[in-house]
Amino acid sequence: MKKQKIIEEFFKNSGPLSEAVSNFHERKDQVEMAKIVNEAIEEKNSLIVEAGTGVGKTFSYLAPALINGGKVVISTATKNLQDQLFFKDIPTIRDALKIPVDINILKGRSNYICQLRMENSLLEGQFLNKEDAKYIHEIKKISDHSEVGEISEFNNIPEKSTIWPLVTSTKENCLGQDCEFYKTCFVIKARKKAIISEVVIVNHHLFFADLVLKDAELSEILPKASTVIFDEAHQIPEIASIFFGQNISTNQIIYLIQDSQQTLSKHVKDKENLLKLSKLSKSIIDIADSLSSFFDQRNQRIGVEKIEKLDSFKEKIKDLMSELDKLYKFFNEYIEQDLEFKKLLDRTEEIISKLKNWNKGTDQNYVYWIEIFFKSVQFNITPISVADNFRRFQENNDTAWIFTSATLAVNSSFDHFQSLMGLENAKTKLLKSPFNYSKNAYLYVPKEMPETSSRLFNIHLVSQIYPLIVAAKGRSFILSTSIKSMNEITTLLKDEFKKNNISYPILTQGSGSKTKILEQFKVHGNAILIGSLSFWEGVDVRGSNLSLVIIDKLPFQSPGDPIFESKINMLSAKGINAFMTFQLPKAIISLKQGAGRLIRDEMDKGVLMICDQRIVSKPYGKNFWRSLPDFKRTREQNDVIEFLKDL
Repeated sequence: MKKQKIIEEFFKNSGPLSEAVSNFHERKDQVEMAKIVNEAIEEKNSLIVEAGTGVGKTFSYLAPALINGGKVVISTATKNLQDQLFFKDIPTIRDALKIPVDINILKGRSNYICQLRMENSLLEGQFLNKEDAKYIHEIKKISDHSEVGEISEFNNIPEKSTIWPLVTSTKENCLGQDCEFYKTCFVIKARKKAIISEVVIVNHHLFFADLVLKDAELSEILPKASTVIFDEAHQIPEIASIFFGQNISTNQIIYLIQDSQQTLSKHVKDKENLLKLSKLSKSIIDIADSLSSFFDQRNQRIGVEKIEKLDSFKEKIKDLMSELDKLYKFFNEYIEQDLEFKKLLDRTEEIISKLKNWNKGTDQNYVYWIEIFFKSVQFNITPISVADNFRRFQENNDTAWIFTSATLAVNSSFDHFQSLMGLENAKTKLLKSPFNYSKNAYLYVPKEMPETSSRLFNIHLVSQIYPLIVAAKGRSFILSTSIKSMNEITTLLKDEFKKNNISYPILTQGSGSKTKILEQFKVHGNAILIGSLSFWEGVDVRGSNLSLVIIDKLPFQSPGDPIFESKINMLSAKGINAFMTFQLPKAIISLKQGAGRLIRDEMDKGVLMICDQRIVSKPYGKNFWRSLPDFKRTREQNDVIEFLKDL
């Protein structure tokens, strides 16, 4: 009770937080969430909280976490939220509580320079392009004087540069204590700081990488945690499934070859063996590259049962394993010479094992599928459900587990999220947004729209959204459910603007980084941003720059996705209605994310336009709008045009 009283006082208008935050005012739901989080922490329970925009969920979980003390691990979905917690939110709560708390961000290995790999790259001097040859010297210069060695320090080198895999490490190629740079290793420094910190901020990928793979970066941290908090928890089921399965890509094979050539050039002077490795490397790379020729399209996912010429494809994988086996024997000859060869041996063995498991593909609880990228093919073995795995992990750790997001419930129920994660016994709480949607926002579904399958759908869509965009003076998001549709809408809208001599800027996903496009949108003040699913969440535009959010279709996932399809088949085989228990809830949560872009502040006003007739014409449609905030609802275009003109 004493801590509950401290929390009540902390969030009062005259309390400590009001002195630390300008224009602070007490929020009933914020206090309520903080109190139930405190109870979960004290009792070491699992708690799921949906906190609508404006509740102030971050402060609601931080205050009780810091008051209770102990080791706190906070896992988020994005680097932006990690940075916000580290630089702003936690220091604010810490200072207001007057509690001396050490905070640390721990990122994955790929975010830190590996001095050994950097020196090896300099020594070998073989790069994919001239830019990398130039970048390596800049990386060397900065990292030699850096305390943290994070790649974020290298502002002049693009995030997607091909130099990064050559100067960062993976768990597989790290030499650990046997590395000559161990004492100055940036990853080790970051890990040591995290071990002694009371609050450690990680991301979901790093958390589950440790949970399953037992990476040394977190292996000493998680067992000591008294509280684990997942913010943006709606992303966890999909991320967890990656780590409870297996995957291997042809890129990893190519990196293995590159590393082996680096190691040999440093330790072996025998030209005959160097030539032998060169021939073997070429053979492996040629086979790995040839795998993509089995597929006409890039950026697609295919279940193993749908691969054309499957027998030929699997034979090619056997050829690849055979050549990798020769590579394994080659490394084995040098295993006594240097530890780097032992690492290469282990990596080769792991790649062969994963390819063998994929090629065999017999466990009915897993989906065997591939993903074809522009220059690589990835082999995946993914569990249909992560619930049992995660449930076992929770039972083995005496920890409080807090899951929170603005989008976890479906029609006021948490059944969907609980069943995905094995959290059936967790306590739940739904806290709706305190913003006045019924006064400040419309939900508009136009009357004159064809079926979503119509070839003319986007033509009709642009004719319907154009008057609203003009009324809103630009200031619009158009959120599409596919890249193809996004591009078509962009072309049609540009034509409509040209025809009517409208000059509002149109910014389309892919024309720059997500951050850059959002900055341009805010600077223009009258722009239209057209994006696909990556813009449905993690985007925060407050104030008058955004008055209209348009969603083309209800975001049902494509049934062609192999994991999604297998989940549906599994539920159907058990006699469960897969549409109502899985497909529909998943789509509702996605829609809530997209709709959440509109009202980000209590003063915000605007219109959410959903162009899909199914939300009103289908019996299941009510599940969508009942899960949304309490918008004013209309189907009359004039209502929203007049409303937008006044904003």
